[in-house]
Amino acid sequence: MLKKIEDLMAKKAREILAGKKADVVIAWRKGEFSYDNAPALYESEDALKDLVYDCFCGPNLSKYLIQMMKAGKKAAIFLKPCDTYGVNQLLKDQRAKRELIWAIGTPCCGMLDMKKIKEAAGATVLSVTDGTPNVKIETVEGVKEVPRNSLLLVKCMMCKGNEYKIADEELGEKLETPHFAGDRFAQVKAIEALDEKERYAFWKEELSKCIRCNTCRDVCPACSCEQCIFDHPGSAVAGKAYVDAAQEAMFHVIRAFHVAGRCTGCGECERACPQGIRLGLLNLKFTKDINELYGPYQPGEDAETKAPQVDFSMDDPEPSAARRG
Repeated sequence: MLKKIEDLMAKKAREILAGKKADVVIAWRKGEFSYDNAPALYESEDALKDLVYDCFCGPNLSKYLIQMMKAGKKAAIFLKPCDTYGVNQLLKDQRAKRELIWAIGTPCCGMLDMKKIKEAAGATVLSVTDGTPNVKIETVEGVKEVPRNSLLLVKCMMCKGNEYKIADEELGEKLETPHFAGDRFAQVKAIEALDEKERYAFWKEELSKCIRCNTCRDVCPACSCEQCIFDHPGSAVAGKAYVDAAQEAMFHVIRAFHVAGRCTGCGECERACPQGIRLGLLNLKFTKDINELYGPYQPGEDAETKAPQVDFSMDDPEPSAARRG
């Protein structure tokens, strides 16, 4: 399904590097296993031999622009539709320079979640063959066919569509993306409906899984501070390993506050978390509150519109007054 696009990517990357149209190409490379593709920075044509684009290229590449911007390098970057929101947010946050970016829109039909594949297979997975409507999973016990839509990454199950929000060029024709007709805030509302003790117990259990590896922060395009408070040697929370549940909750709540109004919903925090913490729900709670207070707002939709928290109008609501009333 995506092989044709991979061929176009390789051809375009070679063209860019050979013609010195950019200093580096940001794409995906093959992993040790077929399902662990990873972001890659290509600076030579020879290195492109491990470039890949398939159903396991879920990682959002936009965060890697920050490193290139600091080095003053022009970067050509392949972007799935959802990834383009992250680039716009970096531009809005002044963490990237538009003149140093060559954005290449890359068609996507939804990426697969290996965790879900392993759960669905119920045995050791030997290979995965992508397809529509079913994915073929070869295991030690035989071959199973599972509906593709049930194996998508969480972010793909709430896909924003196949339009690029920033692109200097596009690779081929757009693909049909997963259709989402439900309420993306349904799970948040379910948690809100719990009583106070039940909500506390839910988040205590989730956040107690944290091992403070900082992967959620490091992979997040909205977490782009020059120095994070959690790395500052003068803070009381610098580089802490697990001590107690309250400390872990503080880390995640502070991080969620810092990306509120800037989280594009790319799902990288939850995808990359080795502990499987449902961090997307925490960010969605903030998104839901912002939308209800200030009206619908999508971070990264463009590179200019201000987030509600840094804009002002005379008819802005007063959340504290609303809660008192």
